[in-house]
Amino acid sequence: MPTAQVVYQGDLRTICMHVLSGNEIVTDAPLDNQGKGESFSPTDLVATAWLSCMFTIMGIIMKKHSIEAQINGEVTKIMYAEPRRIGELHAKIKITGNLTDKQKIILENAARNCPVAKSLSPEIQQIIHFEYD
Repeated sequence: MPTAQVVYQGDLRTICMHVLSGNEIVTDAPLDNQGKGESFSPTDLVATAWLSCMFTIMGIIMKKHSIEAQINGEVTKIMYAEPRRIGELHAKIKITGNLTDKQKIILENAARNCPVAKSLSPEIQQIIHFEYD
């Protein structure tokens, strides 16, 4: 079974459907690349997937080790030219909870080793800043 089905709508827009659930995502080319920027660009989805994957793996680890914490954050994508590509990903991850130093290390290692992080080109700088409350 395929993971997703994608239909080009014209005008630099796609509709992407997750086959198993039927959920849809719309993509548009960004303003700086001839698009309208009305939705996620494909490279925005890569950046977002990176942060979402880190949170998912951290959640699995929190469940496994009975760690109580809340996680939120933001991701910034820096594009490089010639060839146009993602050059840098910057994540700010805020973790709220009464964590030991060992638990912080466990969560940070989980984030850095998520499948998306390990799947990206080594040429992409992955910069993660963790903040604790």
